Amino acid sequence: MPRKDLGPKTYLYPQPVIILAAYDEEGKVNCMNAAWGAISDYKELSICLSSDHKTVANILKMKDFTVSPGVKSQVVACDYVGIESGNRVSDKFLKTGWHQHRALHVNAPIIEELPLAIECRLIDYNEDTGIMRGAIINVSVDERYLKEDGHIDTDKLEIISFDPDNNKYLLVKDVVGSAFSDGLKIKRN
Repeated sequence: MPRKDLGPKTYLYPQPVIILAAYDEEGKVNCMNAAWGAISDYKELSICLSSDHKTVANILKMKDFTVSPGVKSQVVACDYVGIESGNRVSDKFLKTGWHQHRALHVNAPIIEELPLAIECRLIDYNEDTGIMRGAIINVSVDERYLKEDGHIDTDKLEIISFDPDNNKYLLVKDVVGSAFSDGLKIKRN
């Protein structure tokens, strides 16, 4: 089959919609939508961020932050915190209609409307590459999004991802296989 070269692009799918949140020195919340991030070690995540974001400045000062995946029910607010700057709009968080409470394990806000939160402590930030690494201190989930066996019900969670080629948010859904199991069919042969 013929293939079309697209050149160097950021087209790794799915791209998580990552909502970062941190307090400033007065305890005011700021948050942002970051497109490029992933788990980078067993207890670590890495996110590519420019230093001119207010949320990044807050994280560098306060050293703690939370990371939550965007969800379908909050797509408008998730997009808003990505297109508006906390450097320009002082009540950016309030405009989302979101609510927050302090995380139990780090000094950072949990956004209540985003059911899953990763509580992080800053490891480092490389200004040259824009890579921020955070140590995963705890993960919490709204209990309404748990199955009876205690595992996360991803169907209820309705996590969204970013499609960078079409500038769309997509719903991550449908089980298509079982990890660490389906490949055994080939391994056994």
